Amino acid sequence: MSIAFEDFEKLDIRIGKVLTAEKVEEADKLLKLEVDFGPSEKGSEESSERIIRQIISGIAEFYNPEDLVGEQFPFLVNLEPRTIRGLESQGMLLAADADGGCVLLSPDKEVKNGSKIR
Repeated sequence: MSIAFEDFEKLDIRIGKVLTAEKVEEADKLLKLEVDFGPSEKGSEESSERIIRQIISGIAEFYNPEDLVGEQFPFLVNLEPRTIRGLESQGMLLAADADGGCVLLSPDKEVKNGSKIR
């Protein structure tokens, strides 16, 4: 299925760094991530005003939370927030399907948190 380029332009995909990761209680597949998307509009890169979002992701079967902390991944950040198991998810971690599992994508070198994917 093809989509118009204008539809693609509506997606806001950005690189974020995982600050914390933990399993969601009583949920085998869910991890709760706290992700840094860089300085807020008001702040500079050195500013303490950062965009931090909570992301709930169904990757707990494939990844240990401690292995994700400090790593950068692409996230879709302009989805409407969604409540999953009583927790608000403010975006979506992007991953590739692979043989019934998932593989996380990451930049081949560190980039600024909040860098836009285009």
